[in-house]
Amino acid sequence: MVSPSAPTAPPSTDQVTAALAGVNDPEIHRPITDLGMVKNVEVHPDGKVRVDVYLTVAGCPLRDTITRDVTAAVSGLPGVSGVRVELDVMSDEQRRELQGRLRGGRAEREIPFAQPTSLTRVFAIVSGKGGVGKSSVTVNLAAALAATGQKVGVLDADIYGHSVPRMLGVTGRPTQVEQMIMPPSAHDVKVVSIGMFTTGNAPVVWRGPMLHRAVQQFLADVYWGDLDVLLLDLPPGTGDVAISVAQLVPGAELIVVTTPQIASAEVAERAGALAVQTHQRIAGVVENMSGLPCPHCGEMVDVFGSGGGETVAAALTRMTGARVPVLGQVPIDVKLREGGDAGVPLVLSDPGSPAAQQLTEIATGLANRSRSLAGRQLGLSPV
Repeated sequence: MVSPSAPTAPPSTDQVTAALAGVNDPEIHRPITDLGMVKNVEVHPDGKVRVDVYLTVAGCPLRDTITRDVTAAVSGLPGVSGVRVELDVMSDEQRRELQGRLRGGRAEREIPFAQPTSLTRVFAIVSGKGGVGKSSVTVNLAAALAATGQKVGVLDADIYGHSVPRMLGVTGRPTQVEQMIMPPSAHDVKVVSIGMFTTGNAPVVWRGPMLHRAVQQFLADVYWGDLDVLLLDLPPGTGDVAISVAQLVPGAELIVVTTPQIASAEVAERAGALAVQTHQRIAGVVENMSGLPCPHCGEMVDVFGSGGGETVAAALTRMTGARVPVLGQVPIDVKLREGGDAGVPLVLSDPGSPAAQQLTEIATGLANRSRSLAGRQLGLSPV
């Protein structure tokens, strides 16, 4: 006769706390133990565990996610017979402490990507005119980069024509903690857009100073975390937002999007030429809508002509005195548009398609670029 095994002893409070260290806040993406969100832990002799958790704000949209993750983490410990999660809300003082902890003691209005110590590569996606697929290129590059494990953020700085949230399938709203904004995410890409702060499809009717203030707030007040890459989807042309980005993040590199037709290329040259006046570096040119594969024979049909990307790259090389490459030529694909409407980028929905392969190749090249040394301290001193 086999004697029954002795019941497993309940875990200690320290063991429960250690398990909670593996639970990340779904918006801040850091352990709830590091953020001061664990209010109390009680372990009863019968193995039942109660965990009291602070939410950063009342009505937190992800309260169910936090409850589920905490329950799962503690339930996995030996000796636990049940888990009860109670939610509370941080006080104003606790939120201020959290804000200071997240900012690392930095000044409130500081833009982390503009600091010499920043390791985040910032790319501003620009075009001379609308309708060339700038936003489609942006969201697919972001999704492709995130799929390789890069930590990616997208700032939809196209204030008047914002479309990134829909194209990336972002349905959540930002959460505010004191003066910090927690961005929602989709496909592992953090996103902020002015469209998240407007009612319905209401237009944004702003002039220069307000546009500058909005871009500054998105860069300084949003808690982006430690990003590898930040993509900025800029409005077409060389207006206020493009100038503000150059002032606020001078280390941002430009990616110029054009179509093959010469008329589009000439306008794109003007957008890239802004870099000469703002002393920014141009990472390269993306030629979008670069031919349509025939559905019957596979031969490429030059619907919008050819050579636009090379023309823009050559012109910008002459203007800047530095080589500006063509990063890639993305063919026309109906599924690229369909993916944008559905909120699933083509690089994820059909990675084997020619357009997705080109976009992924461009993203790989960007991921392998080292951050520019412009504005960074090299630690040299005279002998």
